[in-house]
Amino acid sequence: MTIELLGDRWSLIVLRDIMFGGLTHFRELLAASLEGIASNMLAARLAKLVDAGLLTRDADPSHRQKVSYHLTEAAIQLVPVMAQVGAWGARWLETSPELTVRAELLAEGGPALWDRFMDELRATHLAGTPVPDNGVLAQLTEAYLRAASHTTAAESSGD
Repeated sequence: MTIELLGDRWSLIVLRDIMFGGLTHFRELLAASLEGIASNMLAARLAKLVDAGLLTRDADPSHRQKVSYHLTEAAIQLVPVMAQVGAWGARWLETSPELTVRAELLAEGGPALWDRFMDELRATHLAGTPVPDNGVLAQLTEAYLRAASHTTAAESSGD
């Protein structure tokens, strides 16, 4: 059943972008998709994940026609799985540094870091508190942006 739910090309990517990218709106998810998900596919995956109880779909108080998507406890409990899958990919697959840095940090931090991250996700997605400036997500984002800027600088210099 788990493979049926999460084994398609997009479900884990959508969860990754919400979990590690802090993205909660359809347009944000669409625009930030490194893999180039189509809007109809994103809509289908979001609906599937809501129906499966991994996401909630909530009205956004900032705009009448806008909704936000939030992780449920079931999705938050996937953090160790995402960490392990990411660590495996960083070890065995050829990829760019910006796509592996978060996985490497999560692997190095182990269960203690995963627990802190899950607590942070619970606070932001379940309790609605703002994302902390000095939390795990901020650390992962900073490392990602640093790696991405190094990659961009290397590409523009011809390396």
